[in-house]
Amino acid sequence: MKKLLLLICTLFVLTACASGEEDQTGASSSEDQTQDIKLVLDWTPNTNHTGLYVAKAEGYFEEQGLDVEIMLPGEAGADQLVASGQADFGISAQETLTEARVQDIPIVSIGAIIQHNTSGFASPKEKNIKSPEDFEGKTYGGWGAPVEKAVLSSLMQKEGADVEKVDIINMGNTDFFTAVKRDVDFAWIYYGWTGVEAELRGQELNMMYLTDYSDKLDYYTPVLTTNEEMIADNPATVEAFMAAVSKGYQYAIDQPDKAADILIEAVPNLDPELVKASQEWLSPKYQADAERWGQQDLSVWKNYAEWMYDHDLLDKKLKAEEAFTNKFLPEK
Repeated sequence: MKKLLLLICTLFVLTACASGEEDQTGASSSEDQTQDIKLVLDWTPNTNHTGLYVAKAEGYFEEQGLDVEIMLPGEAGADQLVASGQADFGISAQETLTEARVQDIPIVSIGAIIQHNTSGFASPKEKNIKSPEDFEGKTYGGWGAPVEKAVLSSLMQKEGADVEKVDIINMGNTDFFTAVKRDVDFAWIYYGWTGVEAELRGQELNMMYLTDYSDKLDYYTPVLTTNEEMIADNPATVEAFMAAVSKGYQYAIDQPDKAADILIEAVPNLDPELVKASQEWLSPKYQADAERWGQQDLSVWKNYAEWMYDHDLLDKKLKAEEAFTNKFLPEK
């Protein structure tokens, strides 16, 4: 009987302590209520991903009851991992997600990481490639996607040039600076990383942004994704995830230097000077002219899908309104 009374008293004390703890914090401190989440990147960590690392380091995910593991894509690729449910969220781009959607792969964009396309064709200044017309007779180094030749052709046609006079090779994962010295004349880069690195190296580039040649090429790259099943079955989790991520990117917008420090600490093999310079260049572009970070516009999805369809890159037309959603973004 004494043992029973002692057990009851002990349970009463523990319950009271737990209740008091919950009253003070507003939520139970039980680890059982933390949800494990897998987030897969599109590539190696860089400043496109800063808001994610900020959300993890500053406890924004934890505030939402999420324990987020940030993963590298591996051979499978982020889209496949997210579509199959092996990862809950991922990083992709509008062009690859559009291709996936028309193949009935159930992946959905839930936020634009950067509002406008910052990519384009770059070459060392001494190559004297100043316009798409100058691509003729040159060697382009790409990654083997059909969209590359279509974009080259689209830009060159505007100037009466012929894409068939470009030598297109697959340079795989070869570093841009190594490739343009050894194998190629120009390549498709994101200025916020490779372009900024060229500035730090003192390497002058001729840069042709895609947005300088067509409004339809101003698509969202990169984007955050999840799958249709996650949206249908766990909308509260998606909302919680986006609340934390939005807060992380807002931090990166408002405090680029501190955000860069967080990324450098999380991924110590990155070049600190490059991270700092890239973050300063990119932070104003996360939200740019949108009403809030992450916002996506139906016309952007329609325009690029139409461009892809017109250039025989899609077997059928995209149902653009099903490819993305803004409903999980926090209200301003």
